[in-house]
Amino acid sequence: MIRDLLRRLIVQAIEKAQRRGDLPTFEIPSITVEHPKQASMGDYATSAAMQLARAVRLPPPQIAQTIAAHLELGDMATAEVVSGYINFRLTAAFLSRQVDAIIAASEHWGDIDLGQGQSVQVEHGSANPTGPLTVAAGRNVVIGDTLANVLEAAGYQVHREWYVNDAGNQIRHFGASVYARYMQLLGHDTPFPEDGYRGDYVIDIAKQIIAREGDRYAGLPRDEARRALGQLGIDAMMDSVRASLARIGVRYDNFFSERSLYESGLFERVLPILREKGLLIEHDGALWFSEDGSPIADAGTPIADLDDSAKSKLQNQKSKVVQAVVIRSPKVIADPAERPTYFASDIAYVWNKLVERGFDRAIYVWGEDHQGDVPRLIAATKALGLDPSRITLLIYRFITLMRGGQEVRMGKRAGNIVTLDDVVDEVGADATRYVLLSRSIDTKIVFDLDVVKQQSEDNPVFYPQYAHARICSIFRKAAEQEESARAGEQTYEHPSELNLIRKLLELPEVIELVAATLQPHHLTVYVQSLATTFNAFYRDCRIIGEAPAVYARRMKLARASQIGLARVLRLMGMSAPERM
Repeated sequence: MIRDLLRRLIVQAIEKAQRRGDLPTFEIPSITVEHPKQASMGDYATSAAMQLARAVRLPPPQIAQTIAAHLELGDMATAEVVSGYINFRLTAAFLSRQVDAIIAASEHWGDIDLGQGQSVQVEHGSANPTGPLTVAAGRNVVIGDTLANVLEAAGYQVHREWYVNDAGNQIRHFGASVYARYMQLLGHDTPFPEDGYRGDYVIDIAKQIIAREGDRYAGLPRDEARRALGQLGIDAMMDSVRASLARIGVRYDNFFSERSLYESGLFERVLPILREKGLLIEHDGALWFSEDGSPIADAGTPIADLDDSAKSKLQNQKSKVVQAVVIRSPKVIADPAERPTYFASDIAYVWNKLVERGFDRAIYVWGEDHQGDVPRLIAATKALGLDPSRITLLIYRFITLMRGGQEVRMGKRAGNIVTLDDVVDEVGADATRYVLLSRSIDTKIVFDLDVVKQQSEDNPVFYPQYAHARICSIFRKAAEQEESARAGEQTYEHPSELNLIRKLLELPEVIELVAATLQPHHLTVYVQSLATTFNAFYRDCRIIGEAPAVYARRMKLARASQIGLARVLRLMGMSAPERM
């Protein structure tokens, strides 16, 4: 990246000044190079002089002048000292050479080696398989898939995984729901569970099972039939999920079963690690994890029934120490296979990720309803003797779906769901992905179906895709008119040409930013800016009909722009259309 090259040249200038005695000897810190807030100040700037002021004991402007005097920039850039800052302005000759570099890199333009081959698992989606994939869960999979794309471009080995929650309370409720609908369709007077899933899709699953299997489960003991039908329901839901994911271009390397953590014996192998450290405590028939091994304080007493002193003590303890149920009491759940909590699974799963499969990093993409689970997983990771910095838990905000100016209420349990397929049917896969990426993950999204359906400036994905299609139309028109010429070593001169090159050169920095912050919305900001900059170039710089050398040069820049736009759109999992 240009920023890194400038950083190295600054360090070399400081070292040169030290060798010549113009600066004292000191350990050079990490030098900051950034884009100035005002474009009039140049393309890049460094505050190195301010960073070094304490060590050098000279005024920053004097330090900046000394560094600038020892810079060897060639024809890459010019340097100017302004109030202790060194501002860099890239030359037209240097910018012109970068167009060929972009074209040579082609679909790999923007790739960097930030990850240096480290393995990182991105686990995302992972909704309970108790219903179709909803538009709410769509934000999860789009965030995770886009981050996986960017991390690959940033030099990481990426593994994409969906964690199938096929164990626990919700699965038991779902199995009971499928069982009830199955029996009812066969004419049995079976009551529907009070906490069951009431969506019509459950009836559809039961119909499919009857069509395929007949009444073979009706004669089994209730619990056995419930478990068998529940598994068939999970299988049907996961088939539906995979089909929905394919429609928006989300792919996975693995679908990992939560149940396998127990069936493989992994959970039983991991539990002794915590037990030997005294971090597992039996309390009221349940097995608890206590981060520091302290007793479970008044866990069974309602906080309102405690005196002020006990209440204060309990609240203080809970604010500092993670205590959570690992295995429920048999008084609560009779079936031993269904007693482990989600937290129990999380303990075994993080061990599986970091130890058994040996990923260098594990990224979890979780909805805001899991915010309270974050300290538990971090505490469990530490307790297992693992480095918690190897796990990153991304918490994204949910969406508000709007249609006709009204909020569309959603709830899987009640059956009033809006599926991801429903939204894709209305607005298309690209627009769906774009909107779900368009805000930082910690910001709530308002998804207005009426606005997104419009192919206009109000539809944000239309703008960069139209810019790409416009470039393709230029190439078609040139071919029709049989215009051809070869660009020589001429330098781009028009401000709109140079601004477009500058904007194209930002892509490696944007990839680094997204990979470092795990905030994919920066891609949507960049692609809008790139499309705007290209459109300004297209407005100001005629291509077809210009003199051969100018035509060839600008066609080359159009080709580089096509590469840049297509690369960003594909990182976001969207198409780069040739016609619109």
